[in-house]
Amino acid sequence: MFSKVARALPPRSPFPAGFGVGDYLLRIGFSSSKLTPATLGDRLWSEKAMVRSIAFLLTFVALAFPALADEGHHHDDLSEQQFGSVHFPTSCNPKVQKNFERGVALLHSFAFETAEATFRQVAQDDPHCAMAHWGIAKTFSRWGTPNPKQLQHGWEEIKIAKSLRAKTARERSYIAAQAALYAHPEKKDEKREQKYLKAMEALYRHYPGDHEGAALYALALKDSDRDDDPTHANRKAAAAILEKLFLLEPNHPGVAHYLVHTYDCSGMAELGLPAARRYAQIAPAAPHALHMPSHIFARLGMWQEDIASNLASVAASRNAVSTYMGDEGHQYHAMEFLMYAYLQSGREAEAKRLIEEVRSLPKMKDMYGGGYDPQISALTIYSAFCELELHHWKEAEALPLISPVDDADVSVTYKARAIGAARSGDLATAGANLQAIQDLHAVLMKEQKLPISINAVEEDQRVVSAWINHAEGHNDEALKTLREIAGKEQGIFAPDGGIAAHEMLGDILSEMGKPEQALIEYEAELKLSPNRFDSLYGAGQAAEIAKQPGKATAYYHQLLKACAGGNSNRIELAHAKEFLSAVAAQN
Repeated sequence: MFSKVARALPPRSPFPAGFGVGDYLLRIGFSSSKLTPATLGDRLWSEKAMVRSIAFLLTFVALAFPALADEGHHHDDLSEQQFGSVHFPTSCNPKVQKNFERGVALLHSFAFETAEATFRQVAQDDPHCAMAHWGIAKTFSRWGTPNPKQLQHGWEEIKIAKSLRAKTARERSYIAAQAALYAHPEKKDEKREQKYLKAMEALYRHYPGDHEGAALYALALKDSDRDDDPTHANRKAAAAILEKLFLLEPNHPGVAHYLVHTYDCSGMAELGLPAARRYAQIAPAAPHALHMPSHIFARLGMWQEDIASNLASVAASRNAVSTYMGDEGHQYHAMEFLMYAYLQSGREAEAKRLIEEVRSLPKMKDMYGGGYDPQISALTIYSAFCELELHHWKEAEALPLISPVDDADVSVTYKARAIGAARSGDLATAGANLQAIQDLHAVLMKEQKLPISINAVEEDQRVVSAWINHAEGHNDEALKTLREIAGKEQGIFAPDGGIAAHEMLGDILSEMGKPEQALIEYEAELKLSPNRFDSLYGAGQAAEIAKQPGKATAYYHQLLKACAGGNSNRIELAHAKEFLSAVAAQN
């Protein structure tokens, strides 16, 4: 697998010309400087700093993967310096202890394929090690609720673990907790996560000095947090546990990683900056670890840091270890964030090149274990998002269907077509694509598909309906629908990472000749999605029309700063420059 994939990968660097993989760690802020809300906008780097930073990261990535270019290397080469440090004592043979802890470290960085292979090696070297099978089972619990196939695989491993009768009560508690998640895999049980959370809470309270148990319990707490809970009580409880651990174990990959996930939430993101910057240092060989800081950077509109983080992740995904062990699929998640950051920072050419780069990639497994083709999914989502973000309405209307594609992804194409058509005045085409979404939704409901797919298609249906209503002059209906969506909005940070509902409200209100109301909506969007291109421009334009030159100047200035170093020729940037020049001339 490794030699075939490695030779098939594009020979060039994933970094743009003149933009190497430089001092990524310095670039994303590993310094003594403090970031405050007042200085967030000032942290966008100059082009000179960008080029200087990338040169160093090429060296950094090379050091993170020493001598891994030949095909003879495998997961035995993975070191603590590459994936972080964990201490997880077991009653297994001492000769497998180091490898077991290596597997746990990989697990904490969501390198599931590599972790599974590592735990299987432990089981082979010590056939009586029950915790090796716990580890294998744990790798099937990835990216949310396990699917039926993963439940079955996980349960088979847990049955083996239980049959080996772990020697300590602590180990049996870990196995029992995982059993609570996987038991009766043939049954539909919506309380699996609750049962697992309860079991991990018991373990955490019974073994207060067990940092591994505390970290995993905190992750389960975070996962149980509900978007409709404005207090985010479980998320905050998880953060409290993890922050204490972070002080005690600054090199623990799970603690830093789970802190980033915990703070990856509107209104909490800034708290995650220390962990985000630290995590990439802890596990520089893990593609997901290099990507994860960008969750925080994207939440805060720090586009250059976001870009550097994901370029490093793509490079790590294409490294020999990642391709050999099957973790190369992580690059698609990183490229999703890259696409968004490029389009928010005036780098449309890079966004277009990224789509072409995706076309050239070899076949690989998706990182989620869902069995779908990540290349087709990426081409579908990236293409639709790019045309909509750039207001290429006719191009969006003409997007082709790419087959075979996931249900929620095909809905993305229908949505882009419908919005493009509605914005172009072609109501017949818009209506036909809305009908296609409605038909798809009916099929998903009948077949009882996953709620995440059904919910995504439902949201596409509502957004499209709003734009068609607006095009038909039914603005009250359009605004009502979008306000309902906006009430649940969490911010947008990637092509598939949310709906900018407040921004859409602002667009419609602007077109209705209500700039003051539009400005309120754009400002609401910017609180959720800082430095978002269309919201910055929309706020500036609305303020300009509403005779609020001070606000218009501030938003246009912020837009140009966010796009500093880019080569965009977007008319929005030209107008912002023209306005600021006129203001300067008057002064």
